[in-house]
Amino acid sequence: MSRSLAPLALAAALAASACAPRYAAQDFAIVDVNVPYRLASGDRLRVIVFGQDNLSNIYAVDGSGRISMPLIGPVEAQGRTTRQLEQAIEGRLRGGFLREPKVSVEVDTYRPFFVLGEVTNSGQFPFVNGMTVQTAVAIAGGFTPRGQRNYAEVTRQIDGQLVTGTVPITYQVQPGDTIVIKERWF
Repeated sequence: MSRSLAPLALAAALAASACAPRYAAQDFAIVDVNVPYRLASGDRLRVIVFGQDNLSNIYAVDGSGRISMPLIGPVEAQGRTTRQLEQAIEGRLRGGFLREPKVSVEVDTYRPFFVLGEVTNSGQFPFVNGMTVQTAVAIAGGFTPRGQRNYAEVTRQIDGQLVTGTVPITYQVQPGDTIVIKERWF
């Protein structure tokens, strides 16, 4: 290659590498919307114990993944579905407190999601069901003029480990996700 073409080839290679995703999309777990929601710290739960108004309340899942209820104390919520938590609370109440407890658990407020990078207002935002990366960016005030508008990096906890993947902006967001909008080069 001639010396005059070397800088041009280097510039073309750098531009092509900037367009390549940082992580392979196939390495990132695709959300199955039919999988039940798993509870984690930051969620707020409405727990109703039928016939027991003093036990029915809104409980926050603390940093250790538990909720603390009167009479039965801390109950593990981390990683459980609302139905599994209902059964755990019923079992604890049945153990010496109530004869046939009936419990209902629903998510009152989902844990927040986070948006960083090339958006107008980075930060923490309340989760809304059915949200995509694009709507999350809109909640964060939109893209900056240099924001990458075709894909984003999403970091999510899967099976106890943080996993980061490059996803299209139509990708569905989950509570607790961290979305990073990268800077585009051109």
